Amino acid sequence: MKLFYSIGIYIASWVIKCAALFNSKLNQGVKGRKQTFSKLKQAISSTDQTFWFHCASLGEYEQGLPVFEALKQQYPHYKVVLSFFSPSGYEVRKDAKIADVVVYMPLDTPSNAKTFLDLIHPNYTVFVKYEIWPNFLHELKKRKLKAVLISAVFRDNQAFFKWYGAYMKSALFAFNHIFTQDENSKALLHNIGYTATSVSGDTRFDRVSNQLDIDNRIDFIDTFKAQNRCVTFGSVWPEDDKLYLNFINQSTASDVKYIIAPHNIKPSYIASLKAQLKVKTISYSELESADHLEQYQVFILDTIGYLSKAYSYADIAYVGGGAGATGLHNILEPAVFGMPIIIGKNYEKFPEAKALITLGGVTSVATPEEFTNTLENLINNDTVRQNQGDITQTYIRSHRGAVHKIMAYFKASKS
Repeated sequence: MKLFYSIGIYIASWVIKCAALFNSKLNQGVKGRKQTFSKLKQAISSTDQTFWFHCASLGEYEQGLPVFEALKQQYPHYKVVLSFFSPSGYEVRKDAKIADVVVYMPLDTPSNAKTFLDLIHPNYTVFVKYEIWPNFLHELKKRKLKAVLISAVFRDNQAFFKWYGAYMKSALFAFNHIFTQDENSKALLHNIGYTATSVSGDTRFDRVSNQLDIDNRIDFIDTFKAQNRCVTFGSVWPEDDKLYLNFINQSTASDVKYIIAPHNIKPSYIASLKAQLKVKTISYSELESADHLEQYQVFILDTIGYLSKAYSYADIAYVGGGAGATGLHNILEPAVFGMPIIIGKNYEKFPEAKALITLGGVTSVATPEEFTNTLENLINNDTVRQNQGDITQTYIRSHRGAVHKIMAYFKASKS
């Protein structure tokens, strides 16, 4: 099984290199991986004590960050190697302050694993959520290096729990401890004989809660919103646009402002979005040449880095990704500010969405008509809006504490 897996990785490497000739995102990854070993040689010496933090992409980084920060604070003399598999994570966080060096993770071949670990010799490795790379993990175990998996979620249809997944399953046993988000994941691990596990919850609750401790003011949003109510559309895709654009265009409520933060901020898409809006609209890229922001009804954030703060201005949020097949984005980011949340119809793989729908803080809609009815009710009914906002905020507060549980393990293992 190990042989077949490694052959598959080499084949995948060849396919990726060929596809990269026609795909700029894949090309970024191919070029970036060529630099990984040289960057590590420059940043890490043989005498350094190190943490290795690995994330698939940006979402996992945000999920792991509160743990990374806590470990760095507890052990400030350790150097941090931060690795990403996806360009969407690396390109955004290649200058992350938490790390001494940020690199692309090499493809999961036995030789790459040996060279990588020779260079960074981690005292502790932390993987986030879904990241299971058997050759790297087996090499960690062979060297008796400590590793943990945090915020893990498992489902019974995954290879770890099937007859054909023996090699993938064996990789789990390289972890000294696995912190799961829920009891079901812990039970699945117990069923295959892995017992070094505990339910810590989801570190994202701690991550988003930290947003309340910083200054969330944005000067241009202050001016734009003024004293009006605000609906923020976060990480929206074209499928999401089809749900809400008619509402904005046909709305007669002059005291409601709309902030749109598209997932895709390419100029061509932004131009298309603006062309579909029939109300006075401005984008972040036009700020320098604009005045009287308070006269605009829609503000398009065609930049990155502002969405978390923009949610603080919202009375109601729509979180994108669920209207199509791309995957629902993070509903916890607006929930921490205590507001009703609307999402698309595809949310089955997101337990926090299912929980908040059951509790009544989140509403799922499938059509523009359902969206219109839901948003009109929330805008016009202060009591409903306040009650749903209380539900989302209470949900966040009741699920904090994962970082404390994980750090207790690290402190005990160091004593």
